[in-house]
Amino acid sequence: MKQKNKTVEYHLTTSEFTWEIAAGKSIHAWGFNKQLPGPVLRANVGDELVIHLVNNLEEATTIHWHGIRLPASMDGTDGVQQMIEPGGVFEYRFIVPDAGTFWYHAHTNETVQMERGMYGALIVDDETDPVFDEERIFMIDDMKLNNRNEFTKPSWFLPRMMERHDGRQGNTLLLNGRENLVINMQGGQTERWRLINSSSARYFHLHLDGKPFKLIGTDGGLLEHPVSMNEILVTPGERVDIAVGPFAEGEKFPMESLAYNRTTFLTPKRETFANVIVGEGRATKLNLPERLRMIEPLAKQDSAITRKVIMSVDPRLRDGKDFRINGHAHVNDKPVIAGELQVWEVSNTSLMDHPFHLHGFFFQVIEENGKAPAFISWKDTYNVKPKSKVKIAWMPDHRTGTWMYHCHILEHHAAGMMAMFKVIDGSTKYEEKAVTHVHHH
Repeated sequence: MKQKNKTVEYHLTTSEFTWEIAAGKSIHAWGFNKQLPGPVLRANVGDELVIHLVNNLEEATTIHWHGIRLPASMDGTDGVQQMIEPGGVFEYRFIVPDAGTFWYHAHTNETVQMERGMYGALIVDDETDPVFDEERIFMIDDMKLNNRNEFTKPSWFLPRMMERHDGRQGNTLLLNGRENLVINMQGGQTERWRLINSSSARYFHLHLDGKPFKLIGTDGGLLEHPVSMNEILVTPGERVDIAVGPFAEGEKFPMESLAYNRTTFLTPKRETFANVIVGEGRATKLNLPERLRMIEPLAKQDSAITRKVIMSVDPRLRDGKDFRINGHAHVNDKPVIAGELQVWEVSNTSLMDHPFHLHGFFFQVIEENGKAPAFISWKDTYNVKPKSKVKIAWMPDHRTGTWMYHCHILEHHAAGMMAMFKVIDGSTKYEEKAVTHVHHH
């Protein structure tokens, strides 16, 4: 029997508060409902979410619902919404059409607000989901703190430039707002781990002491089939769902991020985020089918490109907008027409990685540097490696309005690597043409 869709309401208040990241170690955080991360918001596919937001920060904010296919007016960017001023309220209201692991975060002054804790998970369930013994949500973050546990701000020109160039990568590693988390699992059981990279710039290269796990979902929900692996890269903004276990009682191993060189001034290193301790064995109720869903391909590898998006970086370090889309900072890109298939070539001409994020829509990667991907999946954030070209296909639907795409390294977005564009319906296009024509006479 299909569940009846319902309205699910949440109340969120943003404020500054003291948060303990480890025993006796507190920070001055910003966030939702005095929690870091904010509360987990949960609904079933097709439900309407209503979020009543009160802003008790001393600056304006907005909330972006990352990965949700909602109306443009609810997307939370300054292109579609008035800032919610201090003391202000706003009601976000939208239907959640897809099952998967999503998240919400500030979309105003992100380099400060998100760095301090303005994010939380948004999970959409479906009754057809595979069955696990346990489910965990892990929000990956790091913070740059001084020895008094205060957020640092580089004051000198060069460190400031380097931080803007690299993205702000922290020295304090957090999982769900805690340092050195201990994950207690039961032997013989398989868990679903939903990983969300909510950090400003950190590339999280998941490794569980070489133990295999199964990738079952990406940004836009389940894959067609589980894929076995023993490491996976999760870049800022991305989500992965993995099936972890079963392990034997008494096993202990770290949850690490392997060194990943994203070509910055920082030396990449291997780091431990948490430790897994396996307790006594329990019976399992796992039901993970070999076919999880069907994903229809949107386009062929050789489909004609409809738009080129070039991400570039001015090699000169200077205090300005030197991160660019198609040669410009903070671009207004041309509109797309609802119902017309988009095949975009996203290229990265720079020497550093950039996670490309498209608001409001999922895309399929159909080619990377001439090669088709190993499996098909729905994405809204994808890492474009240095000197690389990625071909993505996506379908704009009737949700007309202003949307955005940008690099999800927050400092790069702030420094110019962002574009706005409109989705318009076909009839508007011809009216616009007619108007222009009149104008010329």
